[in-house]
Amino acid sequence: TKEGIHMKQQTLYLLENRKCFGTASFGSYWEKNSVSRNTSFSCKNESGESVQIQSRITAYWPDGSVKWAAHAGDSRKIGNKIEITAMEEAAVHTDSIVVEENGSGLKIIAGSTSVLVSPTDTVLFESLYAGERLAAKSAKLVLLLEERTSEEDVLVTKTVPYTGLIQETKVVDNGPVRCVVQFKGTHQCKKTGALKIPFSLFMEITKDSSEINFTHTFFYDGDETKDFLKGIGVTFDVPVEGEMVNRHVKFAADHGFFHESLAMLLSWRPRVPIETYQAQINGEKLTLDPVKDAAAIETAGQIPVWGEYALVQDSSAHFGIRKKISNPDCCFLDCLHGNQAKGAMAFGGVNGSFCIVKRDFWQKGPATLQVKGADCDVAQASLWFYSPEAEAYDFRHYATTGYSQSYYEGFDEMGATPYGIANTSTFSILADDKIIPSDVLLNEFIDAVQKPAVYVSSPEYYHKHRAFGYWSLPKTDTDAEKWLEEQMNNLIEFYKKEIDVRNWYGLFNYGDFMHTYDKTRHSWRYDMGGYAWQNTELVPTLWLWYAFLRSQREDIFSLAEAMSRHCSEVDTYHFGPYQGIGSRHNVRHWGCSCKEARIAMAGHHRFYYYLTGDFRLADLFDEVKDGDFATLNIDPLRFFFDKETMVYPTHARSGPDWSSFCSNWMTRWERFNDQEYKEYIKIGIEDLKKMPLQLISGSDFEYDPENKHLRYIGERATGGTHLQICMGAEQTWIELTDLLEDEEWNKMLADFGHFYLLPHDVQLEKSNGLINDRTFTYPFMAAGIIAYGAAYYKDHELGKQIWEELHTCLEREVGDSCFTSKDIYDAGNKEILHEMAGISTNVASQWCLNVICALEFIREDLW
Repeated sequence: TKEGIHMKQQTLYLLENRKCFGTASFGSYWEKNSVSRNTSFSCKNESGESVQIQSRITAYWPDGSVKWAAHAGDSRKIGNKIEITAMEEAAVHTDSIVVEENGSGLKIIAGSTSVLVSPTDTVLFESLYAGERLAAKSAKLVLLLEERTSEEDVLVTKTVPYTGLIQETKVVDNGPVRCVVQFKGTHQCKKTGALKIPFSLFMEITKDSSEINFTHTFFYDGDETKDFLKGIGVTFDVPVEGEMVNRHVKFAADHGFFHESLAMLLSWRPRVPIETYQAQINGEKLTLDPVKDAAAIETAGQIPVWGEYALVQDSSAHFGIRKKISNPDCCFLDCLHGNQAKGAMAFGGVNGSFCIVKRDFWQKGPATLQVKGADCDVAQASLWFYSPEAEAYDFRHYATTGYSQSYYEGFDEMGATPYGIANTSTFSILADDKIIPSDVLLNEFIDAVQKPAVYVSSPEYYHKHRAFGYWSLPKTDTDAEKWLEEQMNNLIEFYKKEIDVRNWYGLFNYGDFMHTYDKTRHSWRYDMGGYAWQNTELVPTLWLWYAFLRSQREDIFSLAEAMSRHCSEVDTYHFGPYQGIGSRHNVRHWGCSCKEARIAMAGHHRFYYYLTGDFRLADLFDEVKDGDFATLNIDPLRFFFDKETMVYPTHARSGPDWSSFCSNWMTRWERFNDQEYKEYIKIGIEDLKKMPLQLISGSDFEYDPENKHLRYIGERATGGTHLQICMGAEQTWIELTDLLEDEEWNKMLADFGHFYLLPHDVQLEKSNGLINDRTFTYPFMAAGIIAYGAAYYKDHELGKQIWEELHTCLEREVGDSCFTSKDIYDAGNKEILHEMAGISTNVASQWCLNVICALEFIREDLW
């Protein structure tokens, strides 16, 4: 308490292997009823110095107190450890960034940095000033679509340019640290005026910093048979001044930097002193004396000037840098080839330099960094998220029918539509006063973009206060605990390596894992319908995020971050008839005819949102909150029931459909303390309370999105009872126990878990024969909720039974007694392939997730 004001404090730590450079965006989690919504936040670094932060509330407890807050601050001042203080008084900022709105657009004055956001509908901003220097004149979004026609067996391709058309501009956050502006719009064809490929762009301007961060999302609304993606990106107009010998270009390669002047003072005749040439290559400004430096001046007028450079990452294993003079009739020269470029480009002149860095540059290729007109007064710097140098991206399906019987695809009907999917990229720009940034500065900037500073509380803090529900901390006090932790660590290490071994890279693939392995071909079943990409099936997202929470390992955070970014965009429909749901696992991420809520549910990505305050995910949660209405367009059980005999308009299984709706509604409820969405959850729970077997009933129900009611239609679980629980229902429902404080709901969960492993004859007896021949399949996938039931009823025999199942199921599920890899020689394009022959991501994610949960409830029952 300070002067009668209630205060709460917590300690946050810089995520391991991350560095302090640039603006950090991070979250803080607060105990229920400890911090009121009228709260201001402050922080002190390890030295006890106060550091300015900007805060906003991102989630509330049911009583209206603060659950999560998001903060932004200068990581260089914050350091490796900070103390966050929540003080019960409203924050009043007298030093917020100035935003002036007038007929000239928005003028944002952020200390020494100012940006004029253009009223022009094709320009993001008209000027960016770093101090007194005009660092960039404008920025535009660009799109290239390839159109294909066939004329007498001759394929004719045409590249059609589009320009970003801004339709909405708004400030979404502003304070003493940064101003965040969101642009929304679409791309317009320069020739026809056609509108295609909508976009959303967040621009984060930090006070007294020339670094600006961007989060760019594009949405596919084209016709996949006609609109092939040839290129999409952003271009900046950048003033460049000075003689050509004082203009430079630099790219980050695999090792070190590729650095040249546009006019290099190296010649056969006249010979320039090596000291002059070395100074130039060092990035020093050259002031040439007419007498002393006559040879350099003569040479400068007789050598080619390289006005255009490009780094093209054409695959995850190769990039090339090339250059040319600005004459369009002249060719490119190859400069350097390598493997994995770091996604950074800088160029400049005597007036300073301009840098661009893209996160996951080679991982999400093909991508290009390019500068044109570097020898002119204004150069064009372009970042292509999808490179025009690559073959145009083809959104079409791999077949014209489904293969439901042979390849585990949903149905034989075609449902492979990319209409409504999205893709998100993040990048940053930086203005520097030097002719070209130093290697040290550029490396720091690269680190800040590729691995930004994130601050987190300890695993013990999150665990004690039940952040994201019920999960366990790792312990190795017994042989059983050591064995369980070893298996989970083995799987993390295996999948980390598989990403590279199997090349799980590319703009539309990076972040996802594959589904099932083919030990005969020594490869994953990349070409077999439902066995290819995972698409959140059996929630590997939750596995990775809980694995991070209990370990604080940065490598696991990066895996989970990439998966959340991919799955929330590519696997999810953001508009159209399927808005709010996603595509089940398939060869193409959007290929399966099963479009279901479980794929797109908010629960997959709440972790990333609350830990980082990511603005794009806030929009995603708004897109999925009413995803239950999509079932009116595509009933998940449409082939199993007669539409004409139905009372309600569609169906929802209690899990994974209604449970996923609950995940969306819970997220909406906590983000805004929105009581309407809380009531949606309670309506379904009250319906389940009235069922003959309560939560055990069903799990198939009729459903009405308008009133959120479930209608009992008998005991049938299409696809198996395990589907009721294994798609995130367990984690969502158990977390709701602390939010709803409904003892009958808690008991329903415990009864479901307690019932699951009973012998079938006992289940028949307890259900008065209602369940008939319905079986409770894959008990290891329900181990967490069974453990909840065992703990609720203090049933230690059931607890031991669960551990026996988790211990022995591996032999049955993966053909081995543990998760270990074996060396195979000259297979899978590897000299030595470390193979888990029986692996599937279904088993890996569910086994780990249920072990993590069961350890929290029944650790004392371990063998």
